[in-house]
Amino acid sequence: MFPNPELLASSAHPVPSVATTSARDAAGYRNMLHLIQLRWIAVVGQISTIAGVTLGFGIVLPLDSMIKVLVCLIAFNIASQLRLGEQRMVTNNALFLALLVDVASLTGQLYFSGGITNPFAFLYLLQVILGAVLLDVWSTWTIVGITSACLAGLALLSKPLQLQQEHVGQFFSLYVQGMLVCFALNAALLVIFITRINANLRAGDAQLAHLRQRAAEEEHIVRIGLLASGAAHELGTPLATLAVILGDWRRMPEFSRNPELQEEITEMQVQLQRCKAIVSGILMSAGEARGESSVKTTLNTFLNELVEAWRASRPIDNFVYQNHIVQDVPVVFDSTLKQMIWNVLDNAAEASPHWVSLEVTREADMLRLSVSDAGAGFTPAMLTHFGKPYQSSKGSPGRGLGLFLSVNVARTLGGSVTAENRKDGGAVVHLKLPLAAIALDAGAGG
Repeated sequence: MFPNPELLASSAHPVPSVATTSARDAAGYRNMLHLIQLRWIAVVGQISTIAGVTLGFGIVLPLDSMIKVLVCLIAFNIASQLRLGEQRMVTNNALFLALLVDVASLTGQLYFSGGITNPFAFLYLLQVILGAVLLDVWSTWTIVGITSACLAGLALLSKPLQLQQEHVGQFFSLYVQGMLVCFALNAALLVIFITRINANLRAGDAQLAHLRQRAAEEEHIVRIGLLASGAAHELGTPLATLAVILGDWRRMPEFSRNPELQEEITEMQVQLQRCKAIVSGILMSAGEARGESSVKTTLNTFLNELVEAWRASRPIDNFVYQNHIVQDVPVVFDSTLKQMIWNVLDNAAEASPHWVSLEVTREADMLRLSVSDAGAGFTPAMLTHFGKPYQSSKGSPGRGLGLFLSVNVARTLGGSVTAENRKDGGAVVHLKLPLAAIALDAGAGG
């Protein structure tokens, strides 16, 4: 009934750190993709600017050197895109290196086109702002230091533009125009890409919040599992004592001559065996009878036996079982999965003691079980918080753990549990499990 508490105790607490790493890697991948896109825009912008200045204003530029820098930038961007397709994990160092290449490329182009007198020198601010958003603190300050050094170096070592005589008097005008173009370009690129990067950060924060919530729910399972395991141990002795007493009663003359008492003793022994089976199931799910917990069988055999055992032990008036699986497959099941399905059936029977339906279908590589009832259905609040602990329609404190545990067991196997209200009254709970998680090949080694 419960996942292994020792396993969950060792894995529940590291989840936030693992989740942080995973979310950070996903955000890093998307941010690197944005940098690659920005670099292609820079390539197109440099080509357009060089062509416009050379052809439109007749300004002589060292085209050979500038084209070499441009070719190196294109080659680096192609290599970055190919590497990103092979390896989706992007670290801070990778982003830092990418921004350093962009700074080096910009510095090279400015060196050959007037240095600090080139209005496009303000593009260094774009690199600094991107570094502040994308990188760790030390990397950001390193970018600030490098861009400042590059700007100072350009002021001392850059090659001045060779302007024609007719453009000398107009240079200030050209500088102002270039500065306006640079400002508009900086502003547009920052708005576009910072907006996208912030969206990545928000998506990462949402993923972290979801995983932290999942870690908190797993802590509930740890406590419940430990409590159930301890209770099962404590119940073992009194149940064994009751079994001995009932056996003695059956052989006593006072009871053996009374058919009604014999029938009641038999019923008591049946219920006692059921209690012992439940206790054994808890211990097996807690990992204390692991050798007996896994059973190799087939899908239809397991489901048919599960339904037969549940129907025999529950006072349900009308139980409809529809199994639409034609091709049977070998699988491995344990008591945890069995109890998960029973939890959902028990909840349906409590809500609708006169009619419960179980429909089993296969959708590609997924096993789908739909449990329907004719009860009052779920309230909107319960549907919103479905699968959360202590969410129950019974109105009693501490209820609502059955579905909570079922949701977490299904999620551990890579499946899901969802619920909805039926149009003609009642509710239906859908359990989806990947067949790969329970197939014989996947579970044989367990």
